Amino acid sequence: MPHVLSFQVNDPDAELWMVVYMIPAVLTLLVGLNPLVTGNIIWKSISAIHTFLCIVWAVGLAGHLWLHSQQNVLHEEEGRELFGLVIITAWMSLCHSSSKNPVGGRIQLATAIVIALFPFLSWVYIYINKEMRSSWPTHCKTVL
Repeated sequence: MPHVLSFQVNDPDAELWMVVYMIPAVLTLLVGLNPLVTGNIIWKSISAIHTFLCIVWAVGLAGHLWLHSQQNVLHEEEGRELFGLVIITAWMSLCHSSSKNPVGGRIQLATAIVIALFPFLSWVYIYINKEMRSSWPTHCKTVL
């Protein structure tokens, strides 16, 4: 299937992942605009349902990787997807807890910084490690 409106052309199921990441992005934007939105029943419901689905999906991927992984988890597309779901779950949990403490404590701030930097630092590590990239499937080798 051609990727007509997709900017992410190195992933066979990019449309699905764009939606999976867009939901927490919009929810996080709303928190940034108004931290008290996390007390809103609609925000809470969407966040809870999305987080629950990500957890279920992550458990399924982890089970699949446990049974079928042939190499480093980051070499498997399911492994990279699993890490994405874990990041979403951790981030949404952090946003959810901000309703109890909108100003945030040092631990919440440190956690947010780690979660926000993890994808970038992972990308830098993989970009530098040419041996890791050499065994990737073709669609992953087109990443910047």
